[in-house]
Parts: sequence; structure tokens; C-alpha cells
Amino acid sequence: MSFTSYDTVSSVTTGEITIKRSTFLAYLQPCRSKEHAQQCLDELRSKHVDAVHHCYAWRVGPTGLEYRMSDDGEPSGTAGKPLLFALQRAQLSDVLLVVVRYYGGVKLGVGPLARAYAEAGQIAIDACERVIVRDISQATVFCLYDDVSTVTRTLEEFDAKFTAAYGDAITFDVVVASEQLDALCEAITSRTNARAGALKVSAQ
Repeated sequence: MSFTSYDTVSSVTTGEITIKRSTFLAYLQPCRSKEHAQQCLDELRSKHVDAVHHCYAWRVGPTGLEYRMSDDGEPSGTAGKPLLFALQRAQLSDVLLVVVRYYGGVKLGVGPLARAYAEAGQIAIDACERVIVRDISQATVFCLYDDVSTVTRTLEEFDAKFTAAYGDAITFDVVVASEQLDALCEAITSRTNARAGALKVSAQ
């Protein structure tokens, strides 16, 4: 499945609510893989070792189709699923959302419990700073000195990142959004009357 970009978060954000003396602490943080998500989860469990539940959901990858959730001992469907739904609604991936519960001695019904987890998680989501992750490709562009200004302007127009090496000709190492790569190569060729060209290197 192809994609152009997706949203993740830049740093850890938190949320907290108290319902019938139970405290729900939410942590939303970036994670690069399921192994990284597990590492972050283990760190939170160590930090809140006296909490009764450490419920979570995570999504990884450009489409968020790789995911996991856990009720961690709460009634089935009352914690992990609301947290995963919150991440899906927010269209966030490469993220881990954990809600730690300190039990206050009063049992909550299934509905109120699910709403409590969802609300705590949503507070952390609402506080996050989003970062766009783009599918990128690399290319090498070659041109003559007479065409360097044209090529440079074209690279800038396509919001490409590049470095130049100067020899008998100029070589640009280019990184650009994958959906722009073909159009960029065509533009460089046409604007220099085929004196410049591009070699596609790889996708990241």
C-alpha cells in the first residue's frame, strides 16, 4: 500500500482524571517499533509499580495497521479498545498510549470505566504536538555548470533537501517526498533540455 505521509507525535504528553477516587494517568509518546513500544511500556510499569493497571494501545507504521492493545486485567474491552479507537480517530501512528490506574476503592461499571480510559487518553492526545512523517526517496542529479541555477531552483520548488558536489560537472544528492520524485525528475530534464538528469537511488 502506498502512502504520502502520516502523523505521529514529537514528544511525551500526559493527561489525568480522577473518577470515584480512582486516578487515571495517561501517557502518549512516540515509538518507532513494537519493540520500542514494549520498552516504553516496561519503563512506565517500573515508574508506576504500585498502580493496579497499566492499560495501553500502540500503532506502528505508515498505515497504523500494526497495532496491539491490552486491558491489563480490566474487564474485556473497557481499556485497550477505547485507547486504540482514540488513536485511530486522531489518525496517529508510531505512538504508544498508556493509561495507568490507581484504584480508589470504588468499582466502576463497564461503561463508566471505558469512558474514563477514553477521556484520560484523549486529554493526552489533545495536548500533543503532531509531526508529519513523509515517505521519502533519494536521487542523484547531474548537471552542467550552465544549468546549476535552474536545477537548484527546481529542487527548491519541490521542497527537496540536497547537497552539491562540484567537479567537471555538478552532482546533487537529493532527498524528496516519494510522491514528488517522478515529477521532479521530469522537471529537471525538461527545464534543461535534457542536459541534466536524475538517477533514482532508493526509497526510505
